[in-house]
Amino acid sequence: MSLDETKRWYNGYNLKGISIYNPRSVVMSIIGHDYDNYWTSTETYEALRVYIAMNFDGLNEKITRMIAGEKVKVNTAKFQNDITTFNSADDVLTLLIHLGYLTFDFYTKEVWIPNSEVQQEFINSIEDGGWETVMKAIKKSDDLLNVVIQENEETVADLVEQVHQDNTSILQYNEENSLACVISLAFYSARKTYIMYREMPAGKGFADLVFVPRRNNDNPAIVVELKYDKSAETAIEQIKNKQYAECLKEYSGEILLVGINYEKDNKKHTCKIEKAEKI
Repeated sequence: MSLDETKRWYNGYNLKGISIYNPRSVVMSIIGHDYDNYWTSTETYEALRVYIAMNFDGLNEKITRMIAGEKVKVNTAKFQNDITTFNSADDVLTLLIHLGYLTFDFYTKEVWIPNSEVQQEFINSIEDGGWETVMKAIKKSDDLLNVVIQENEETVADLVEQVHQDNTSILQYNEENSLACVISLAFYSARKTYIMYREMPAGKGFADLVFVPRRNNDNPAIVVELKYDKSAETAIEQIKNKQYAECLKEYSGEILLVGINYEKDNKKHTCKIEKAEKI
């Protein structure tokens, strides 16, 4: 069985810098010779649904950002060590660490969803009741990846704009970091066939988003640069001038450069897509 796929599904728990697998799920996967969600069925995601419905001080936004692949800050010191006393988003997130739904970086005090198996539990939990716009973005994410690969700039801009407009009540959308969260959410399904990196060291700076194809996948690599109140063309020029595609020098396939800009005044998104010259 593929080690890369095993990592995607079951690895990612963090213990002071050491990456840890869910051992039960690995064993069940090998016995069944299949990659699947081996968390214990219905009551697991029903319990998770109860906790994430407690929208203390922006908990919905933090959960949405983690589903999009981001890490969020958390203060674990206030937790009362029980499953009934909750006074803040930090209390709920700390409980979810204890229950194994999230993992925690002791040094940066950040929390995130560790792997694809747990990610699926979050999707199961938000599928009904109050999270319709997030689920809509996830269900349309296959379409976005396809139109990027087809280099259909106008449709890419339209789909990103739709995800943005649908989720403005959850995400504070006023700078490039929030735009990156929306893009990550819109590209949700790409994680099945790509490894996605945020702020990846590349060339003479950091690329906003880089999608590296997983093994046995013929899709092109994708480098995305985001702009706020500038232009998609400016984003493409930055990718080229700062040589962001250098981070893919070990990759021999096709590379797409994608620039996306959000105009604050008219709330419009624009997109520019080019093929990179061979490194």
